[in-house]
Parts: sequence; C-alpha cells; structure tokens
Amino acid sequence: MSDLLAHLNPPQLAAVTLPAQHSLILAGAGSGKTRVLTTRIAWLISTGQVGPQGILAVTFTNKAAKEMLARLSALLPINTRGMWIGTFHGLCNRLLRAHHRDAGLPAQFQILDSADQLSAIKRLLKNLNVDDEKFPPRELAGFINAHKEQGLRAAQAEAYDDYTRRRVELYAEYDAQCQREGVVDFAELLLRTYELLKRNEPLRRHYQERFRHILVDEFQDTNRLQYAWLKLLAGRDGQTSQANGACLFAVGDDDQSIYAFRGAEVGNMRDLEREFAVANVIRLEQNYRSHGNILDAANALIKNNRGRLGKSLWTDAGAGEAIRVFDAFSDIDEARFVVDETRELVRDGFTRNQIAVLYRSNAQSRVLEHQLFTAAVPYRVYGGLRFFDRQEIKHALAYLRLIGNPDDDTAFARVVNFPTRGIGSRSVDALQEAAQRANSSLYNAAAGLGGKAGTSVGAFIRLVEALRSDTQNLPLPEIIDHIIERSGLRQHYLGEKEGQERLENLDELINAATNFLQEESDTNANQDDVLDGGPLASFLAHASLEAGEHQAGEGQEAVQLMTVHAAKGLEFDVVFITGLEQGLFPHDNAAQERDGLEEERRLMYVAVTRARKRLYLSHAQTRMLHGQTRFCLPSLFLEELPEELLRRIGHVPAFSVKKPPYSSATYSEPASSAGGWRIGQNVRHARFGPGVIVSAEGRGPDARVQVNFGAQGMKWLALEYAKLTPV
Repeated sequence: MSDLLAHLNPPQLAAVTLPAQHSLILAGAGSGKTRVLTTRIAWLISTGQVGPQGILAVTFTNKAAKEMLARLSALLPINTRGMWIGTFHGLCNRLLRAHHRDAGLPAQFQILDSADQLSAIKRLLKNLNVDDEKFPPRELAGFINAHKEQGLRAAQAEAYDDYTRRRVELYAEYDAQCQREGVVDFAELLLRTYELLKRNEPLRRHYQERFRHILVDEFQDTNRLQYAWLKLLAGRDGQTSQANGACLFAVGDDDQSIYAFRGAEVGNMRDLEREFAVANVIRLEQNYRSHGNILDAANALIKNNRGRLGKSLWTDAGAGEAIRVFDAFSDIDEARFVVDETRELVRDGFTRNQIAVLYRSNAQSRVLEHQLFTAAVPYRVYGGLRFFDRQEIKHALAYLRLIGNPDDDTAFARVVNFPTRGIGSRSVDALQEAAQRANSSLYNAAAGLGGKAGTSVGAFIRLVEALRSDTQNLPLPEIIDHIIERSGLRQHYLGEKEGQERLENLDELINAATNFLQEESDTNANQDDVLDGGPLASFLAHASLEAGEHQAGEGQEAVQLMTVHAAKGLEFDVVFITGLEQGLFPHDNAAQERDGLEEERRLMYVAVTRARKRLYLSHAQTRMLHGQTRFCLPSLFLEELPEELLRRIGHVPAFSVKKPPYSSATYSEPASSAGGWRIGQNVRHARFGPGVIVSAEGRGPDARVQVNFGAQGMKWLALEYAKLTPV
C-alpha cells in the first residue's frame, strides 16, 4: 500500500484517499491529474472499497482512456479488459449494444462519423427536394448536433421564425431516416443512452447500484447533456436523488476550459459543487512541468478572469529563464525570427521535437511554413494539414489552374460541382464518356453534351470563361480575390458553422500571392525579368512545390506547428506563441460573444503552460491581411504580464535588409536614410516617447526605421503608419 501512495504530494494524497463522497479536484496544468485519477481507482480497489466492476471512469479521448488502463495494469495485478473506462461515446456505445432492444435499435446498429452524417443529410435534402443552398448540409448538421447535445429532440426545439421552423422539421425527418436505417450519429449515442436510462427505471437502478464510484477526467469540458448523464448515473436525476447513490469524483481545471464552441459548459463545475454539496474542493497547484517564471506569468494572466474557482500554480524547480518577448516589424520578420531562434536552439542542444510554434488561427501557419521550408528546417503540422493541403486552398487553386489551363481535367473534376451547382455524378460520368470518345479534355467535351447535363455543365464552362475574361488584366492577388468571390467559395464557407477558419485561410492565400510577387521582385535584380509563364503559372508552381513532400517524414525530428487548441494536453521544452496582436489573439470574434474575452484568456493560459523551460512571445507591427498591410496593436495579454518576468529582445535578420541595386537612378537615396529621415535624428512617438533613429531601410511604403526609445527599448517602425515627429 505504501508503494501505491508513494511519490504523491500532500494534496494528491488527500485527493486519492478521500472517503466515499462527492469530490471536485481542481487540477492545474502539469499537476499530475492522470496520476491522481489512476491512483484513486487503484486505492479504491486495493482497499476493498469497491470491485473493478463497480468503477465507471470517463475520459474525453481514447488515448487518455488507454493511458489510464495501462497505468492501472502496472499498479494492480488485475485484468482491466472488462472495466468500464472509456470516452462518453465509447461507454454509451457499450451500453446501447447491451440493451439495443430497449433503446429501439437493431443489434448491429452502425455509427455515423461526421462525413457519414453529412452524406446522410445531403441524401435527405435531395429526397425531400430541399434546396441545399438555402439549407447547407454542414450547417444543418451543426444545428442538429447542437440540439442533441443540449438534450433536445425536434419536438422540444424552439423555433421563432419560419427558417428555424423548417430546420426543426428537417431535424425530425433526419431522426426518422436514421431510425429506419438503424444508424446513430455521435451526438445520438449520448442522447439515446440518456433517454433510455431516464425512462427505464429498472435499468437505471441497475446501473446506479452497479457503479459505486464514477470518476471523470477533464470535467471542465463536459456539455449540458454529458453532465445530465453523469447526474443520472450518480442517482441525482431529480427522480430518485438517492442518498446512497454513486460517489462522483470530478477532476478538471476551469482555467483550461477552451471548448465553448463545441458546447463545453465551464459552469458545470460550479453546478457540481452546489448540486452535489461538495464539502471539500481539493486544489492541485504544484506544477511538475514548467519553471517558475512561466507559471508566475500564467497566474498573473488568468487572475484577470472573473468567477474562477481559484488556484495558483507553483513549482520547486526554480525561476528559470525570463520570458522572451519579440516585437517584429512584420509577420515575415516574426517568422524569420522563429526560424533563426530555432536554429540557435538546436545548436544549443534542444531537439526539434521539443520545439513548438503555436498560433491562434490556422491561417497563420502559412508564413511560418514558408520560412521553415525556405530555411530547410524540418517541420510537422500537428493535428492539421499544411496550408497548401487544406481543402479550401485546393479548391481555390483548382479554379486558378482552370483559368490558366482549361484542359486540366484534375482541376476541372475537383470544382465542377463545388460549390454545389446541380452537377451530379451521372452528369460527370456522361461528360467523361464524351471526353473519351472525342479524345479531348473534359472542358472541350462539354460542348457536345446534351440534355440536363449539358445545361448544367455549360453553365460551369461559362463561369470559368467569365472568370478568365474578368481577371485578364488584374494583378495576381486581385485575381485570387475575384475568383474566391465569383466562384461562390466565400459564400459557401460563410454558410458553414466552422467556416470562419476556412475563410481566414482563403484570405491568407491572397497574402501568399502578394508575398510571392514581392519575393520574386526582390530576387530578380533586373527589373526587366519576367516570371516564367507569367505570375499565375509561377505562383501555381510555387504552391505545388511547397505542398510537396517537405513536411518531415515519420520518425524524423521536426519542429511542431499547431494551433493553441491542438496543443491542449501537450508539453514542450520550448514554446513560441506567435501573433499576439489585438484582433488575432484575442480573436476579433471574442468581442462578439458573451464571456468571449475570458475564453480567449483561458486559451492564452493553456498556451503559456505548455512550455517547460523556455517561452517566446511575439507580435508584429504590421501583418498582411486580405493582400494589404495592416498596422497591428500588441495583444492586451502582453500588458497583463508582469514586466519583471519579461526580457524584451530585438532581432534584425541580415537577409531582411533590402539593398537597392547600384545604379544612377537608385543610388541617390543612401541606405542611411528613409523617407526623409536620417540616422542620428531625434524624434518623438506618441506612445514610446522621445528616441533617436539608429538604422533605416526600404523606400516608399516599405520604408522603416529602427529607433532607440531608451527605457522603451529598440523598435522597428513602419514610416507609413508610425507618426514620428522630429525633435
């Protein structure tokens, strides 16, 4: 027994050995919550308080469930195979399989994944002759799932207008279709199980009496239905309210609740404390991951949130290094800084696998990927696709390829019916047969196609011709912008529940084109040089090359790129948090949502606490947005960090300095001046105060100066935006 409890700190020991009562364990980042959960189960079994069959343990991922079972097997000489340890969906599936008749399901019912559910909804709309442009399938799927996660069937759903009323009717039709076909989607697994236990009292009592201890991991991520399901099994369903019901042992961290967009309800933790009369909330505050400065920064940040249950992380590992803050001139400058620092870190002995670059929005990865690719630094996008591999980018590139070469059958097939325009598989098959007979491309074969197929495909051909004609004399970024708009891609993703991220990626494609032209211009000193095949062909070639096999292979050490959401649960020796600017992190959308800023702050808290040894924070003064340079303000989260924990650093990569070629036309403006300003000149800035210009580069809208503001440090300022006055 002493071996089981060894290596537990006092709060962990208190949590593991609690008597049989409802408990809430506030487990901070890196505080050993998995150890506590697993050891609690082992303690209950080894002391004879409950048998393995009397335990129900719920996790949010299969990985976490497997890890828990593996640790439990190492602690106890028992067979864990029959234990009820798994995800909400996995446990509900198990229960429904055992009681499929009572649940009104066939024995071999099938589970629809997200793609299957979408296909089923598309089929439903087609059968009912419903316009899928008015009722986009993906948006309808989100509507249905959101209601199920709240425990609402179509009959209980509220509808205040005709449009919502029709969506509710389609929800009912979808449920009926699934019932006929004997299939369930992910949201249905939980709702069907809850309804079964709610109405079937003997079955409910059976499981309430069986499971004497219910343990829940990541409790802050539970939604309303999951909490109701747990209450039901614990005997707090409002009908039985057994005094001798199961003991609920909930482990979570309200400061790491970052999934409100998925329905997670952080208020469930407060409700649990009240409804289950939790007498003793145990706080796990000792962190075994990060150095002190990182934890102090995280604590200072999160204390600005209201309504917290309250805890403060600490460590005995020492203060460690100061947090490095980098003020970049542009997003490209920021990405170059990340690359340069990564190289230095590797030279200093850090492994690439232990270096993570985090960003708030997926679209930010494009600039970072480009710089890593250019510098030949192996990287891997964790939990997502590389920029040029993303669906919406591939669609936009297919349209671009078509206006450049209408005989590109691969591009044609990809977008002929995307966004949907009534061209089904039969029409495409007929077109392919016509192309084979004529030995021509799909594009050319369309002219010989008759009937309905000929009409619908003909409309697509006219669209492509119009796009080609309209963009003939436009610069490359405007071509892409026009195509995204006129093809219907932008409108399509506007209608999707999670389309915002895809729209940001499409805007980033415009930025990629702008940067590409700039880089090509900088590379070619001779202004008479013409891009091979024109800007469009060159850009498409560039996109194909960057989309090639440049991501690190299996087993190869690589820098990890990911969104902050994807980083949850992970840890690294070195973490870069990039794009810390107002409107980006915190995101613009936060201002439009109730408690949105607090959710963004929790997200920043998660990002900070991923770092073990070294943390970098960076922001850019200018960032490309929709093909145009925008001036950015530093994130308010930076202002919430104590200055004594920070080390502000400057960085000017040598290769970023643009030297004009030697000629009589350009040499008239020396490198020591920019926009009429000169090195050594005293100036004043509205925010940073008095300073002196120490360096200058660029011309026209690209001109910038480096100013020493004394106590405020060295700053690179874009003269187009910075309001400097001579002193």
